Amino acid sequence: MKTKLTLQLESTLYQYCLEQGAYVVEEVNMPDDQGIVDTLSYQQLADGQIEWRCYELKVTKADFHSKAKLSFIGHYNYFVLPQSLYEQVQAEIPTHVGVLIYRAFDQQAVDLAPQPPRAPGFLTVAKKAQRQDLQVAEGPLTSHFIGSLFREVDKAKRVQKGLQLYSDDQLYKELRKRARRGYDVYDPEANLYDRFIDETQTDAVTALQTELDARNAEYQALKLKYDALQAPNLGDQL
Repeated sequence: MKTKLTLQLESTLYQYCLEQGAYVVEEVNMPDDQGIVDTLSYQQLADGQIEWRCYELKVTKADFHSKAKLSFIGHYNYFVLPQSLYEQVQAEIPTHVGVLIYRAFDQQAVDLAPQPPRAPGFLTVAKKAQRQDLQVAEGPLTSHFIGSLFREVDKAKRVQKGLQLYSDDQLYKELRKRARRGYDVYDPEANLYDRFIDETQTDAVTALQTELDARNAEYQALKLKYDALQAPNLGDQL
């Protein structure tokens, strides 16, 4: 589970890469068992060359010293850190690896801004990365990058389409699973099943009342037409 600070770094880095003119995606599985990079960016330069940048996000000293493999296989590689962590681990950072420092926007400044910022903070370069040769074959790396982009697009489409993507059987199983978490007899409104039944019944009553009102309106309209047709006949009889 990502911490709030990790999500802030991730969101800010995403916006930073976009502003640099790069395509970017998080959590890319590297080829050749090179681990999973937190963020990978792809940028085509003016001379037609492709530049790959890898970013590893760390928010605590324990996180920095994690045994997870650092996937610094790009042309340029960076740690993205809060200032306080950078001061603790500065001496441990390899010479060729750069550092971006995250700083959150001042809340007062955010409140006064004419438009809400696209990220919760900003990044500054504390240490420049040194260029290296790509550490994996570019073809497989491109394939992994595209696969990760597709994953994010698929997730976005699922969110956009919502529950319509799931079958009735899947939805029923999920409702049953949630219903087993415990039934609160003292607070029925807190129970998912009771809420569902209550709202379903309310919707049914509303639908029936709407149908009844529509039929009554049709009946009244037909009655007026009938009365209008009968009026001349009554005049003749008199």
